[in-house]
Amino acid sequence: MSSKLMYRNILITQEQRLFFLIFCALSGVKGMVISMKHNLSRYFQFLLIVLAAGSIYPLIYLRSNYQETILSVFGISLENLNAIYSALGIVFIIGYFPSGWLADKFSAKKLISFSLLICGLAGLWFAQIPSFQMVLVIFVIWGVFSVFTFWSAHLKMVKLIARKEEEGRFFGILDGGRGAVEAILAMIALFIFTNVSGGDGAGTVEALQGVIYLYSFAMLIMSVLILLFVKESSKSSKEEKVVEVLKNYTINLNAQTLKKIIWNKYVWLMGSIIFMGYTIAWMIFYLGGFLQTNIEVNAIRVAQVMVVSLWMRPIGGIVGGCLADKFNKNLILGCALGLAVIGLLALALTPPTVASQLFFEVIIIFVSLMIHTVRGLYWSLLGDCKIDDSVLGLSIGFISLLGYIPDFVAPFVSTLLLTMFGSSIGQNAFFIFGAIMGVVGIILVIIFNGILKHET
Repeated sequence: MSSKLMYRNILITQEQRLFFLIFCALSGVKGMVISMKHNLSRYFQFLLIVLAAGSIYPLIYLRSNYQETILSVFGISLENLNAIYSALGIVFIIGYFPSGWLADKFSAKKLISFSLLICGLAGLWFAQIPSFQMVLVIFVIWGVFSVFTFWSAHLKMVKLIARKEEEGRFFGILDGGRGAVEAILAMIALFIFTNVSGGDGAGTVEALQGVIYLYSFAMLIMSVLILLFVKESSKSSKEEKVVEVLKNYTINLNAQTLKKIIWNKYVWLMGSIIFMGYTIAWMIFYLGGFLQTNIEVNAIRVAQVMVVSLWMRPIGGIVGGCLADKFNKNLILGCALGLAVIGLLALALTPPTVASQLFFEVIIIFVSLMIHTVRGLYWSLLGDCKIDDSVLGLSIGFISLLGYIPDFVAPFVSTLLLTMFGSSIGQNAFFIFGAIMGVVGIILVIIFNGILKHET
């Protein structure tokens, strides 16, 4: 009798165990479904942020693809255009540092949506082909609402969406994805420009207006999508920690804090490396104009080449990042700077009479690839700068202030060289200037790497 009871107890135990396993399996499936839904929501929101970042800047830098057409349609000189971009650079430099404060004071989602809205409306105004003075006002508006209200807000939103172990991937995809979005929009813009202009693209007002409308409506659509589908972040522990740190930065902004930043040689070296790399990056905005002015390529062909060069951004960023992880990042950064220098010198010093149009087009695409590799790598040096955590945010702001000065300096130097040497030779001189900055950048990378090895 007792043996039967034991057998029944064993059966009950086995049945309970089976039930328990089924319950766990169902609970696990339910948990997986909930987790998948949450991840899909996060990924969709992240996709919208990438689309927003990729749509807000192409119109501001329309000159990279349509410089000569802009000069013709708006009836302005290259010196006027450089003056506009110098003003834009000043607004950018002023806006970068306080944009972080604004992102912590107001909803990042609403700041992003509002920025896209204002920039899109300013684009519609730009499409009416206003006077030089009004164009200057439009660019100042773009400068304020693409940096001061947008820059830190969109970075903060990505930071909040990404988990700790995903941050590297998310920020890498943000930059590469932004480049891909810009390239896709540029392809659509080229299709519009080619068809509306009737095939020649020689200063066609309607064709340029069509391109401007495309970028403007892209921003307005993204403004609505961000407002509707990106969730308002609650005060998560992650965000509260960031805000608390920023408050501490504000409270402790004293002589001792500034001393930690200013006396850190790595901060100055990294800021200087970014300055040189970003100066070379500015050459991209003049490659299309060089191709049309110096090599006498028609506007449509120039736009085609520059669309291909835009695809070098995700390629350069991803490939450069992978090589930097596999090898030494300082080595890859130095090599990319060196190859960019060689490409710029080839463009500047090769007479159009001894080389084919295809030669210059290939060199331009190659230079674009190297420049975007440099842009994808110079911020990776931050982890080697031995910056105290208590001043990390302020140090990044100070490095940005140093590194992005070319937003103001590069257009000014270009205007100076064009005034001194004329349009064609001035373009070549500007590329030589960029090559010199690249050589200085290589020297700084070598110094940075040498000091790092000596101190480790």
